Amino acid sequence: MLTQERYQLILQLLGERRTVTVAELTRALGASEATVRRDLNALAAMGRLNKVHGGATALGGSILSVEEDVSTKSALHVAEKQAIGQYAASLIEHDDFVYIDAGTTTGKLIDYLGEVRATFVTNGIDHARRLAQRGLKTYLLGGQFKLSTEAIVGAAAVQGLRQYNFTKCFMGANGVDVSAGFTTPDTEEAILKSEAVNRSYLAFVLVDASKFGLVSPVTFASLASCCILTDHLPDESYRANTMIKEVTQEAG
Repeated sequence: MLTQERYQLILQLLGERRTVTVAELTRALGASEATVRRDLNALAAMGRLNKVHGGATALGGSILSVEEDVSTKSALHVAEKQAIGQYAASLIEHDDFVYIDAGTTTGKLIDYLGEVRATFVTNGIDHARRLAQRGLKTYLLGGQFKLSTEAIVGAAAVQGLRQYNFTKCFMGANGVDVSAGFTTPDTEEAILKSEAVNRSYLAFVLVDASKFGLVSPVTFASLASCCILTDHLPDESYRANTMIKEVTQEAG
């Protein structure tokens, strides 16, 4: 495949998915990782994409109105999500009262909870099941079930949140942008996320590097209101707006 043909296919995939990994591109292009990385560096130098750790994202400022379902998102950036989840779990102490937002990255922290005996509230159906299976006291919000994200949303869920005061919350986001803040495609999910952040003493947003520079239709929190846990920060300018922790997965 010619260089220009590879460039066109990379940009086409980015237009469809908004984020791609080097591994995905090597399969799609039938090229080596070294070739793909050179192509991404060249396209980034041309201003055609954002080069991030392990792949690339579409240029920021675009409104991302379509949300992938849980099964699709679960297959993306798995190692990065595991590292983020592992670090997030280490922040939870026995006396914490914790809100865990529905989502594939927030869900990873459940795998690393160890012997902690905190109490949890969540709007994630699968999150609640897995927490309860670990013998942890778990409360599931009531409300409308949204199949694509396997989350409980709506007015009843928001009302349920208002009886709680959390020591910590761990949130997911579809986009992180300096101007737009933390964003998500769905208005009802945004309202619920915003309420959870507002009712938490400490709020953490768990996002892999591909989410930076992306904007979804609805802002649920400003950058200053939450700490960011990520595998890699592609743009150091974000540090002027909030506390950011870059994490790597620990062995064992």
